[in-house]
Amino acid sequence: MSYLQTACNAAKLAGKMIFSQVSTGIIAEKKSSNFDVVTEIDKRSEKMIRDFILEAYPKHSFLGEEESYGAEQPLSQVLQDARDVPFLWIVDPIDGTANFIHGILGFTVSIALACKGELVLGVIYDPCRDELFYTELGKGSFCNGKRISISEEEQAADCIIATGFVSTPAFREVNIASMDSIGKEFRSIRVLGSAALHMAYVACGRLGAFWQYGLSVWDIAAGVLLVREAGGMVTSTKGKVYSLSDQNIIASNSKVHSTVLNCL
Repeated sequence: MSYLQTACNAAKLAGKMIFSQVSTGIIAEKKSSNFDVVTEIDKRSEKMIRDFILEAYPKHSFLGEEESYGAEQPLSQVLQDARDVPFLWIVDPIDGTANFIHGILGFTVSIALACKGELVLGVIYDPCRDELFYTELGKGSFCNGKRISISEEEQAADCIIATGFVSTPAFREVNIASMDSIGKEFRSIRVLGSAALHMAYVACGRLGAFWQYGLSVWDIAAGVLLVREAGGMVTSTKGKVYSLSDQNIIASNSKVHSTVLNCL
């Protein structure tokens, strides 16, 4: 089984389990703040994915959102060391936990593979719509077997842009502040509740762009490669080429990228 097929199978396995648990009396626990919550389903999903991948590739490394909390080594150090790790799987077991808790559509499973710091594979599965987005370095991006590409709109006024709000108050404030200038340029702003889903939608042309502050690597790693391989662009909010340690990003169809940068 290829790395891509392993990732796709793991994402669908976890996604179907997650979807079966919507509206089943879910209990949420707070993590870093009142805005940052986790459920037993997040933990179960991550374990399912971890076990599935490491059973196939026991010598590979694994970075999951839930197990990273409380870990002895800071995430910044893990990402710095990732430049020397041959195979690092980066996993968000439920991106959009708040949506999941409240029974709102718009939660995903996100799996990426980085080889010595370079993203080589990305999978995002939306169990609500049964849409599997996937990509490999140099091979294009796909959704349910069909090749996808970024939107063709050249003007911001013709595009819908998306954003989101993380749990850290400072990042939430700067994201809210940036909406004023963004809103004056783009047709409309959407907040779907999942950074991974936003990235997938940029890749397939449903959104013209996406920006957000304060993200973690597991939120966006798979989406970064999806957007790139679909013909789009991903940078930091300062316009620098994306690296795994970047928290503040812009993803777009490339044609409106400079407009987003200028707004920020």
